Amino acid sequence: QVQLVESGGGLVQVGNSLTLSCSASGRPYGRYATAWFRQAPGRAREFVSAVTRSGLRKYYADSVKGRFTISRDNDKDMVYLQMNDLKFEDTAVYYCTEGRETPDFFVYYRQEGPYEHWGPGTQVTVSS
Repeated sequence: QVQLVESGGGLVQVGNSLTLSCSASGRPYGRYATAWFRQAPGRAREFVSAVTRSGLRKYYADSVKGRFTISRDNDKDMVYLQMNDLKFEDTAVYYCTEGRETPDFFVYYRQEGPYEHWGPGTQVTVSS
């Protein structure tokens, strides 16, 4: 019954910025962390960023560190991914996902194992 829906994708030029949003609904009671993954054509889905329920702990893939910022607003049940200085290799379908914030999360958060629910994805295309 949990629904995650991404928005904010589109076509942008190299060096520009874009902010993605993830709206959650129907989540059962519990502590959940949220993450962003992406999948480029012909490539496997890869970890981008994650944030804990409190918003105090954040994690980034090396490829986006310093350019992307993850944040959350629990009052609105929203998670955001601000993407700056976009590059050609950032072109992908971006997915938001949630999983229970158990001790295993802090070990496996860069993999898909901790996550239970996935959004349908939103396309980000970076061009010249």
